[in-house]
Amino acid sequence: MTLDDFFECLNQQFQSNLPVVAYRAPDAIEVKAFLQDSETLYKTSEFTESGFVFAPFDNLEDAVLIPLEHSEIITCHFENTDKITASKIKKASQASDKKDHIQLVKKGIKAINQQQLRKVVLSRSETIPLLETNPIHTFKQLLQIYPTAFVYCWFHPKIGLWLGATPETLLKTEGNRLSTMALAGTQKYNGTLDVVWKDKEKEEQQIVTDFIVGSIQSSDNTIEVSNTKTVRAGNLLHLKTSIKINFKPETLNLKQLLLTLHPTPAICGFPKDKAKQFILKNESYKREFYSGFLGELHLKEKTNRNPRRRNIENSAYSTVKTVSNLYVNLRCMQLKANNAIIYVGGGITKDSNPEAEWEETVHKSMVMKSVL
Repeated sequence: MTLDDFFECLNQQFQSNLPVVAYRAPDAIEVKAFLQDSETLYKTSEFTESGFVFAPFDNLEDAVLIPLEHSEIITCHFENTDKITASKIKKASQASDKKDHIQLVKKGIKAINQQQLRKVVLSRSETIPLLETNPIHTFKQLLQIYPTAFVYCWFHPKIGLWLGATPETLLKTEGNRLSTMALAGTQKYNGTLDVVWKDKEKEEQQIVTDFIVGSIQSSDNTIEVSNTKTVRAGNLLHLKTSIKINFKPETLNLKQLLLTLHPTPAICGFPKDKAKQFILKNESYKREFYSGFLGELHLKEKTNRNPRRRNIENSAYSTVKTVSNLYVNLRCMQLKANNAIIYVGGGITKDSNPEAEWEETVHKSMVMKSVL
């Protein structure tokens, strides 16, 4: 399918007010879309179905599913040929937003000092008037500017319209092989990955890594944990640790994994349940799908064991595996009534500085503002 035909299909789906999701994996050139055939709102709590899942922050609420069996899948290649870069945005937030967020951070630090929590991730929303109301145009901009992120545009007439470019993988499964990451700590990118990290960011990253490893490690599996490295995500830098694990077939339960991992300390805090309750009680808005997760659920993928073989027997060396590719819904926005609602947050520890935490959310908001 040509690129023009692909985007025309998306446009027709929007015009028909039917559910659709279009997305591209990090560092990929293929863009894929699920076009659902009706307005039906499908939900899942067991995560046994096949399709594209869109889950909220609150893991007690059901996730929305665009089912494979009720969708047409289309694909095309999208290569970054145009030299489009993120715009330099200087839109200031309201003074009241800054005051409210700083007070929220101070409340979080107080709870940590009282040993109620070790870490909590606190966020805010910011509403920006839209100059361009066509979501397909915004999606194209995200594809161009953020080639290393998971970029998506998701719509359901009974839920709403969301777009994002997230740097964080929640988990990937391929057969009985699982991979995930601990991504935490943030500083502004200034042209180099050779930077110094403060103890606050290092502690934040270690909390996430220890939680993930402790949650999935057992005597029945083997686990690999990489060295921590600095990675770039748009205009920001983060600390990243890759984690891989092999499960025995009888122990791989995706629902249980999701209940265990989501929400991770990277977007919630630690201890998880106490941090989540602090967020639900003290943040001044409902996160909805911000810091939830989304992606491919139980799709069949065919791979060749030896792709260099060109003879007719090559098909005998192909395998079909069930894969799930799920990402944390960060660097995202909701389009609503000619406005974009941008969601941003940051991890709070005992060493956090409220003013610096505010500035971090400002830098993170530029990811979405750059395409508006």
